[in-house]
Amino acid sequence: MTDFQAQEVQDALSQARNIALRQLAHSPKTRQQLEQTLLKKDISPELIVEVLDRFTEVGLVDDLAYAHLFVRSKCAAKKISRSSLMRELRAKGVAEDLALTAVAVISDEDEYQLARDAAEKKLRSMRGLSREVVSRRLFSMLARRGYSSAIAIKVLKSLELDASNVTRGDYLLSDDD
Repeated sequence: MTDFQAQEVQDALSQARNIALRQLAHSPKTRQQLEQTLLKKDISPELIVEVLDRFTEVGLVDDLAYAHLFVRSKCAAKKISRSSLMRELRAKGVAEDLALTAVAVISDEDEYQLARDAAEKKLRSMRGLSREVVSRRLFSMLARRGYSSAIAIKVLKSLELDASNVTRGDYLLSDDD
């Protein structure tokens, strides 16, 4: 390899590092997300592997840490189910075992509480609707967020909408809240 070729490789490596660092400066990324970005910038696959291996070594790229952060963030903001979290993590390139580890921190009771919180929030915007419409919409919303029908039914039963107050919009929750 000539000095010129060696310098070209170093320049390309430097460019790949800079692109990856800029991506990471905005927000955490998975290895796959960085790889796709670098491929779009016409960085050679060999250089991508070299850069990402080094970033993984020094802890700049950590798919497990990313998965844990993603799960905490989505649970707090969107109240989505474990199955939806798994699907989204796989789409971002997180390995199955790492995604399972990250999602495992959510217990069955936590998942139920996330579903209930989401339903209670949605319930506040359904003033003046019949009990049947409210139940159907809440069930559908929970299904779209990936909750099982068993959890959705449990949440709807726990909310115990007071039929006399449904038309006024003053929904009463069960006494055990």
